[in-house]
Amino acid sequence: MIKELVRDQALLSQPAKPATAEDAALAKDLLDTLASLEHAGCLAANQIGALKAICVYSDERNEPHVMFNPRLLFGLGASKMREECLTKSEPVTVTRYAKVKIQFDELADGALKTRKRDFTGYTAQMIQHMIDHCRGRLV
Repeated sequence: MIKELVRDQALLSQPAKPATAEDAALAKDLLDTLASLEHAGCLAANQIGALKAICVYSDERNEPHVMFNPRLLFGLGASKMREECLTKSEPVTVTRYAKVKIQFDELADGALKTRKRDFTGYTAQMIQHMIDHCRGRLV
C-alpha cells in the first residue's frame, strides 16, 4: 500500500527498532511507496511513519531491493557531497564513503537471513543515507 511521506522531525530523529520477519508487510508498503515516487532511489521505514529498521532502494537496473536491519561494517574513500532527502526540504553536505561493506537481513522462506555485501558509488551513498534514517540521524 502506498503511504504518505512523514516530515515530522521528531519522529524521523528517533532510532528504529530492529525489524523481524513479521514486518514483511511494512517492507511491501515501502516498495509500493518508493515505486510511486518520481526521482526517488531509496526509502526508509521511518519516512512512512514506522520506527522499524527496514529500507528499500532501486539499483542501477531499477530493480528494487529490501534490507532489514542494515548496518555499515566499514567504508573506504570518504568524501563530502551534497545530498537531498525526500523528507527534508533543503539539501545538506554530508560525508559518505565511495565503497562500503553492509551487513543486513534479507527475508527468505519466511525468515530473516543475515547477508554481507559490498556496494559502491551511488548505491553505496543511498544505503548510507538509509542507515542514517534507521539510526534517527537527520541529514
